[in-house]
Amino acid sequence: MPGFEFIDDDERRQVLDVLDSGVLMRYGFDAARNGHWKCLELEQRLAAKFGVRHAHVCSSGTAALSAALAACGVGAGDEVILPPFTFVADLETVLLAGAVPVFAEIDQTLCLDPQSVAKAITPKTKAVLVVHMCGAMAQIDALQDLCRTHHLTLIEDAAQAAGAAFRGRMLGTFGKVGCLSFDYVKTITCGEGGAIVTDDGDVYRMAQAFTDHGHDHLGVDRGADQHPHIGHNFRLSELHAAIGVAQLARLDRILEIQRRHKAALKDGLAGLRCLEFRTVPDPAGDSATFLSFLLPTEDETRHAARALATAGVDGCFYWYDNNWHYHRKWDHIKTFASPGRLAIDRFGYGADLTKVSLPQSDAVMSRTLSMLIKLRWTPEQVRDRLARMKSALA
Repeated sequence: MPGFEFIDDDERRQVLDVLDSGVLMRYGFDAARNGHWKCLELEQRLAAKFGVRHAHVCSSGTAALSAALAACGVGAGDEVILPPFTFVADLETVLLAGAVPVFAEIDQTLCLDPQSVAKAITPKTKAVLVVHMCGAMAQIDALQDLCRTHHLTLIEDAAQAAGAAFRGRMLGTFGKVGCLSFDYVKTITCGEGGAIVTDDGDVYRMAQAFTDHGHDHLGVDRGADQHPHIGHNFRLSELHAAIGVAQLARLDRILEIQRRHKAALKDGLAGLRCLEFRTVPDPAGDSATFLSFLLPTEDETRHAARALATAGVDGCFYWYDNNWHYHRKWDHIKTFASPGRLAIDRFGYGADLTKVSLPQSDAVMSRTLSMLIKLRWTPEQVRDRLARMKSALA
């Protein structure tokens, strides 16, 4: 994803503001920082952009997930339903919280299938962690209704979908809490960073304390802070936040370029009978970071991946064989490989991830290719890429 494609004088100015003050930490040193509070500024701008009451920035999208789970009370033995097509961080944070990951199937949205989620609910289910993969949305309205009916907590991972929306409402704002990532290859970047967005004041207060060793941040003397609960050090530095302030200001421009490039490619491929496009519940809200399409069979998809590479069409991912994003290659997670024994391994909880069978998800992912959309393509490069793709897929 394209945040790193636009790094220029705006980021430099914001970073120099921090360096000129000499204060790199987000908390304290009030007099020395000369009014510069980049983390706070980024939070305020995020809250306004997403239309929520609260935003809190932290050191990564993974940290945001951990904070969200903790703030929603997810802990030892609780079951969390999540998709098998995601990033390993979702599984890692659930396991490290002492909770139990429960896979539900995906559909052609490449996200959770609400019907499969309904079948996965048990008396131990605490939360549904929906992941908006490859820039576009799950059937978030149906998942929201399902969680309300069953009194479950809905948590959104919108790390790959910053700026995407469903019916005019930003992804990440449908659940109790939404999580964002600003690492180097996300839609906008801080280099490293993440955030939670929420309308729930209790979730916000818990999360902002959890990311800073439980500090309540209620006074002006950090040393006198109370600590209502334990936490981690997931703080974001002022330098990272400064880059994020500049990046967030150009999010709309990034989305406009991505959508234009994707539309040109998708329209040009629409006549090919050999492929169908990913289902997007609200095409107008797609952030357009990827163009994802399905071929009729696994063999044809593997052949197409090779043909595209031979034709010089880079950035086409076959997730079915990917080590990071699809459950088939996650042996370290399935066997609970960890430096120290995990709660789920020590106490059992009835989970055996080595025996997970997800035929519907396999049928989708084995036939799916996703091509990244770049910002700096010229119109000529877009036309050339389209011609190469049509030749390779014909």
